[in-house]
Amino acid sequence: MAQVISLPTARGEDRCQATTTSGRRCRNRAIDASGFCRVHQKEAVEQAAEAAGERSGGLFDSETFREALELIRRRSNGQYEVDEFGFDPELTEKILMPLARPLYEKWWRVDWVGMDNVPSEGSALLVSNHAGTVPWDALVMKFGILDLHPAHRHVRLLAADLAFQMPFIGPLARKSGNTLATNADTFRLLEGGELLGVFPEGYKGVGKAFKDRYRLQRFGRGGFIEVALRTKTPIIPVSIVGSEEIHPMIYNFRALARAGGFPYFPITPTFPWLGPLGMIPLPSKWIVEFGEPISTEDYPDDAWQDSMLVFNLTDQVRDVIQQTLYKNLMARRSTFF
Repeated sequence: MAQVISLPTARGEDRCQATTTSGRRCRNRAIDASGFCRVHQKEAVEQAAEAAGERSGGLFDSETFREALELIRRRSNGQYEVDEFGFDPELTEKILMPLARPLYEKWWRVDWVGMDNVPSEGSALLVSNHAGTVPWDALVMKFGILDLHPAHRHVRLLAADLAFQMPFIGPLARKSGNTLATNADTFRLLEGGELLGVFPEGYKGVGKAFKDRYRLQRFGRGGFIEVALRTKTPIIPVSIVGSEEIHPMIYNFRALARAGGFPYFPITPTFPWLGPLGMIPLPSKWIVEFGEPISTEDYPDDAWQDSMLVFNLTDQVRDVIQQTLYKNLMARRSTFF
């Protein structure tokens, strides 16, 4: 192949500026101001494209592209594994995480604090506040740990039955490792050494009005504390600042919510006025902090039956999250920067 050398074309000279493999000047006429003949111009474009691909290392890099094609081939042939809960690790790691990464890296610019408090092995219960009208906070926590934690661990989120009844969302929730918030599934996952993400506020938190932002709702009956005590699982309080502002709910249209069988129907400054565009979350500034683990190892085996102890531990976890939210709200320079 001829070696392409870019040289400026002299005024009045229309000869190709490339040299051949023998080191002689090409005798063909240049076809345009680039200074190359048709053959050498094509080679110059190919060399430039190859060099750009090597520099970019992006999606169209040859190695990445081959891996993507192999992934598509295997999955179309059913050559992938799911566990007893329907969890598909490959789908989560190879497809969903690259889609989620720009959200927490670029859109919400998340600051991660205390991620080293999340253990690299063994079970743990991540207990977090919940807000934002649409539960993006759960996904940010899940994929942030998978992507940035040294052990790249999967967080198995516990969700209400409504999430699994929705078309497309339900099957995807199962495949990404989430499961129904039942005692049976919870115990099996913890006994298997998994990380579990729980949101005790439930729909009361994610669907609360904007005027009540960063004020934690009731933490249910302390069911997560009972589970932690029975399985001797450490509890890690998680405080998420930023999710309250992504879809500020100014009104809950309860009549529509009841008609559709939803826990709430949000009216925000952008939805439903802007149609589908109103569902785009606002680019608030996020801080996600993982607190010190609260050990349950030293409690007796029947401690989960002590209602006062369960109440006190529930209140302790709630207070840690609430105080950390206030602290990080003060530390955040502004809502969107």
